[in-house]
Amino acid sequence: MVNLLDRPVLQPVEQPRRKERPVARLTLPTLLALTAIVTVAPFVAMVLVAFAPPSGRTFPDALNPARMTWENFSTVLSSSEIPRWTVNSLIYSLVSVFFILLFAAMAGYAFAKKRFPGRELMFWAFLATLMVPFQATLIPSYILVAKLDWVDSYWGLIVPTLANSQAVFLMRQFIGQLPDELFESAQIDGASEWRIFTGIVLPLIRPVLATLGIFVFLWHWNDFLWPLVIGQSGDMLTLTVGLATLQTEAVPINQVMAGATITVLPSLLVFGLLQRYLTDSIAMTGLKA
Repeated sequence: MVNLLDRPVLQPVEQPRRKERPVARLTLPTLLALTAIVTVAPFVAMVLVAFAPPSGRTFPDALNPARMTWENFSTVLSSSEIPRWTVNSLIYSLVSVFFILLFAAMAGYAFAKKRFPGRELMFWAFLATLMVPFQATLIPSYILVAKLDWVDSYWGLIVPTLANSQAVFLMRQFIGQLPDELFESAQIDGASEWRIFTGIVLPLIRPVLATLGIFVFLWHWNDFLWPLVIGQSGDMLTLTVGLATLQTEAVPINQVMAGATITVLPSLLVFGLLQRYLTDSIAMTGLKA
């Protein structure tokens, strides 16, 4: 008999290790660094020109830190138009954020947890509006607003933007992951629909509300076309539209850049306050109830 123990044991053949090329390891960090530089460079240039004196509004004069001044900001803030435009932008953004989140949460809850005839057809028909560019509905929307006598008013500025199909879609997808047992238990206990919505749905979707609120605020704060069409007088212009009109009035570029710098501050403030909720929303995206 052949003794199997006497047979030589085959040793695994070691594969030669590939040498990592230093160029390959540096490619991704280099690309990220270049992308960051290209992204941040316009903002840095804007801030530098905003702090530069009128005689130093071009490079490399604007890079001299000894010549930086607050004169451009004081001139912009002392203008009677800039504060009014800022208030208009805040009203337009904050009111829109509140009602869009409210309506989107209510619609998302209905589409996700309620059963009614034509629910899927209604949802996909509403979602199909995402494929229609805003420019295609600009003229019909303006005609409707003009018929309601809402031109050059907050009503005409805010109301047409409240039906946000993208927000409804995000809410529906997030609420659909919540366990049905929560709602069935609340119904057994005799809770009303409004009580279920305010006591169960809203607390559980707080991260996605904050995330969506950031994006909606940025959309409306930086919006240009619709406020340009609706705002007929100087008192109803938003900050983005107002700063664009300054370029046609021979205003120094330093003051225009100072105003543009001011417009960035609310966006940074909102993002800084709600950044924790944004992180929580991203972390919860892959979780299933």
